[in-house]
Amino acid sequence: MAIATGISVASNYYAQPLLHTIAGQLGLNYSSAGIIVTTAQLGYAAGLLLLVPLGDMIERRRLVVTMMLLATIGLVISALSSNLAVLLLGTAMTGVFSVVAQVLVPFAATLAAPEQRGRAVGIVMSGLLIGILLARTFAGALSTLGNWRLVYMVAAVLILITTLLLWRALPRLTTHAGLGYAALIRSVGRLMVAHPALRLRAALGALTFALFAAFWTPVAFLLSAPPWQFNDATIGLLGLLGAAGALVAPWAGRQVDRGRARLTTTAGLVLLLLGWLPLLWAERSLVAIVIGVLLLDIAVQLVHITNLNMVYRIDPDARNRLNAAYMVSYFLGGAIGSLASAWLYGHTGWTGVTLFGIVISLAGLVLWWCGHRHESHLPT
Repeated sequence: MAIATGISVASNYYAQPLLHTIAGQLGLNYSSAGIIVTTAQLGYAAGLLLLVPLGDMIERRRLVVTMMLLATIGLVISALSSNLAVLLLGTAMTGVFSVVAQVLVPFAATLAAPEQRGRAVGIVMSGLLIGILLARTFAGALSTLGNWRLVYMVAAVLILITTLLLWRALPRLTTHAGLGYAALIRSVGRLMVAHPALRLRAALGALTFALFAAFWTPVAFLLSAPPWQFNDATIGLLGLLGAAGALVAPWAGRQVDRGRARLTTTAGLVLLLLGWLPLLWAERSLVAIVIGVLLLDIAVQLVHITNLNMVYRIDPDARNRLNAAYMVSYFLGGAIGSLASAWLYGHTGWTGVTLFGIVISLAGLVLWWCGHRHESHLPT
């Protein structure tokens, strides 16, 4: 399940190290190229709201397999696209159906024993983060060997193979919330209104993923320009550095199991702020970039794993809908971060991007300081 989440969610991130190449071939400026990443995030957010709650309604193995097949079709459309409109269509379709990763995470939480739930979520989420980060390395390497279209075709084949393996390996599991589809979707909003702890974790998730996207969207523009002038493969190697953050996921899950959710959240938010400080020198120092990438990815993982585990504790019978509510906010934050950073880079350069990161990191710390009391009633 960890491998499947990684392969499926990676589909939304192949474009990031290739943006300057795609922009050159399709005749786009930086802001227009950034729309590709924003479309993926918005498609993912739509899928979270409209599809993930179905896990509380229909048989999950069938849902997982169907969604992965449709994500495969979206990748093929992207590979065959000849203009921005078709590429955005394929990107949106892939984004909507690659939310299968967010069906698999609560699936794992449901299958795990209560005392091991945090660890199980951490393991599956480590696969997801590795997928996000190594997608850039994979895409950069393949694009250099062939071209950016080859990236999408190979990705489609990988998802198809994974789909067949999941069909054989996953158990059948059906839960029913006792609601029709429309009522099920409306109940996602009601859960958000009813639970302050969910609103807190959703806001923290949105802020942290906005900053994650705010770094990874414009960094290809930075590294392809002087003085660096790196090719796609070299830019993609940054993903290998970020993958180290995935090692934190199982540890973070174990800390939550031991009642240390406040510690992991606070540590993650502090590291998020610290990660942006060396990036002020990213235009002149590769060491600064390396330190910033490592701190940002560890920080995002700490906060995200803690968020998920705390959200799942709110109502065990509504985990898919709680997951949908949280992850919609999470990826809307990512879409805003992608769009804002692409605009900022085009108009103010890298300095504007880093100042944006520092300000939003401080806002996250203030939000956590003011809102952590809302979790005092949750079970440990």
